Amino acid sequence: MGNYIVTGAAGFIGQRVSELLLSEGHSVFGLDNINDAYDVRMKNWRLDQLKTSPAFKFKLLDISQFDSLKEWIISIKTPIDAIINLAARAGVRQSVENPWVYVETNVVGNLNLLEIARQFGIMKYILASTSSLYGENPPLPTPETADSDHPLQPYAASKKGAEALCHSYHYLYGIDTTVFRYFTVYGPAGRPDMVMFRFAKWIAEGLPVKVTGDGNQSRGFTYIDDIARGTILGLKKVGFELINLGGHEVISINNLIHMMEEKIGKLAIVEYIEQHKADVSQNWANVEKAKNLLNWEPQITLDQGISNLVKWYFKERNWVSQVATP
Repeated sequence: MGNYIVTGAAGFIGQRVSELLLSEGHSVFGLDNINDAYDVRMKNWRLDQLKTSPAFKFKLLDISQFDSLKEWIISIKTPIDAIINLAARAGVRQSVENPWVYVETNVVGNLNLLEIARQFGIMKYILASTSSLYGENPPLPTPETADSDHPLQPYAASKKGAEALCHSYHYLYGIDTTVFRYFTVYGPAGRPDMVMFRFAKWIAEGLPVKVTGDGNQSRGFTYIDDIARGTILGLKKVGFELINLGGHEVISINNLIHMMEEKIGKLAIVEYIEQHKADVSQNWANVEKAKNLLNWEPQITLDQGISNLVKWYFKERNWVSQVATP
């Protein structure tokens, strides 16, 4: 069984990846700084699920602080098989308001972890990147070879920098690296600043459903279990690879609202507002590379995934209905 460092362990993807690793009998050393980018009640709930396993060890730590990070690694005293870097400041709109924190976490933090990998001989590295790198009007479905050099927001730009650093450490030190570009992840306990959680809460609680633009923009949503499963498959030796992980069903925001209405059994109060310049109009992943290299394909349908999300929301409604949706 392996020993893995998972950064961002209290995050949406980090928690589910950690759960799957633990279920397979591995040990997980998780770290997270539990920042207030969104309501920390969601992060604490996720962390509580992991703490039930004796094979999960948690450290409250910021990856941008190299000395503290190094001290923690030394204290583990266990050979580490891989670093799975899922810690990030995410969110395209927020990055426009405070780009500095995105560079600090997504670029400097990633560099710190790569340097830890080099110094401690950890020769497998996974980085969570983003489909936002493909910018506006990419070919659809979008392959990894599409232009990613013209990011529209500091968030995507910071992830491009992180990818470049990964490549340099692979080239210089031979660190085997899998970089995943995730496409619009959703599911139970998802980020409350993302559209799926917001729509579920707003419709369930009778609040206005705020839609940027005309609602005709579309997304290839990807269920959290598919993302976590693909991420773990990325632990295999690949050299250096950029790989899309994305959903197989694309839906417009307006049609997503209709699906949510059906699952919740309540009509939405839709309010259309001005589209943010940082938003892209559509995304849809070409995942042939993931299929060929990792034998990965998305399995959970939108119908099933949304049902799972709504079921979780109502199960946890007493507290989750109070979570802020910025």
